[in-house]
Amino acid sequence: MPVKKPMPGDLEHIETASRDEITALQLERMKWTLKHVYENVPHYKKKFDEKGVHPDDLKTLADLAKFPFTTKIDLRDNYPFGLFAVPRTQVARVHASSGTTGKPIVVGYTLKDIDTWANLVARSIRAAGGRAGDTCHIAYGYGLFTGGMGAHYGAERAGCMVIPMSGGQTEKQVQLIQDFQPEIIMVTPSYSLVIAEEFERQGIKPEDISLKIGIFGAEPWGHGMRDEIERKLGIEAIDIYGLTEVMGPGVACECIESKDGPVIWEDHFYPEIINPETGEVVADGEEGELVFTSLSKEAMPVIRYRTRDLTRLLPPTSRSFRRMDRITGRTDDMLIVRGVNVFPSVIEEQILRNKRLAGTYQILLSRDGHLDTVEVRCELQREFSGHLSPVEIQAISKELQHHIKTIAGISTRVTVMDHDSIPRTLTGKARRVIDERPKQH
Repeated sequence: MPVKKPMPGDLEHIETASRDEITALQLERMKWTLKHVYENVPHYKKKFDEKGVHPDDLKTLADLAKFPFTTKIDLRDNYPFGLFAVPRTQVARVHASSGTTGKPIVVGYTLKDIDTWANLVARSIRAAGGRAGDTCHIAYGYGLFTGGMGAHYGAERAGCMVIPMSGGQTEKQVQLIQDFQPEIIMVTPSYSLVIAEEFERQGIKPEDISLKIGIFGAEPWGHGMRDEIERKLGIEAIDIYGLTEVMGPGVACECIESKDGPVIWEDHFYPEIINPETGEVVADGEEGELVFTSLSKEAMPVIRYRTRDLTRLLPPTSRSFRRMDRITGRTDDMLIVRGVNVFPSVIEEQILRNKRLAGTYQILLSRDGHLDTVEVRCELQREFSGHLSPVEIQAISKELQHHIKTIAGISTRVTVMDHDSIPRTLTGKARRVIDERPKQH
């Protein structure tokens, strides 16, 4: 489908700068950031001193490896405002994570931080093919979650007319898209499929939907999910990356010209890939855990923040910045089933190999005696639901079992269900894994 391609005049100078120019800017900003936290955040001063490093020890970018990591535990231990590097009178806004596994992660922003964030989301929207004058429908949740307001300010900065719909009310989502005719939608990939299903239910075909570009983030999604979203909504699906602790959406974004992994906005965030077991930095191209150091944040910089996302750094293509490969999993969502390490994304890929199966699924883990059992529940696409024989459904189930066993190395029970059988996520991220195994003490 025709999509407006970015022209060189739409790019900021730094997006096409030389590597030397980028490196020089990163080093200058990194020195400022380390000094800023050392002088203003007791937690960082203590950690630096304990490791025997000082901001003045940073002579090259590689010297960052001498400095300590920041983890989610550090952020929780300093709840709510212990990592702020400016007086609270200078903090213009706070956001927070959901806190589903404990206290939420609270982050602060100065007015300058909010301005920078808006600029980077606007840059991301332009990279995705959006332009001033486009209409942008935002179905990320608003509130403490960074998605809604991060996308909103960025879309306004990009010159778009914004529809601040937030999540939920799926029928109203479809009605407004039909009435307002937006070109862009920003939403989680799982909820975009819920919206797509409502279009299907109403008999609206992809070619009759105004949307041209979808900018999807806040949860991992693979190539199979991309294909399904693009087919059902008739759009170009673009991956935007971000996390609350580092800024929110807009840390990295794919470019529509290449769609080959999110480009990291390296003028504001310095990426490293480490071996998650040893903490050692690995070379570009090797898979490991993604680590970020913010380079321009005032209110709450992060130094070597361990994201827990597993990926690798790739060379530049459409921009001068390096890219990140798709997230293959997270160090904290890895499932250990009968001694085998499995990521949900691997099972998702096998489900979406079969075009008769939809992208909505659940993985249920339980224990039978001393043995783990895994049930994979998946759904038929709407057009196949009710039209396949029990023999055909059984064949789909057996084929999926075989693929999961071959690729993931675990035995599963596969239940193929009619369309709309699995509960939908109506706001935020989908709950893909339900682990009912007894906790180990």
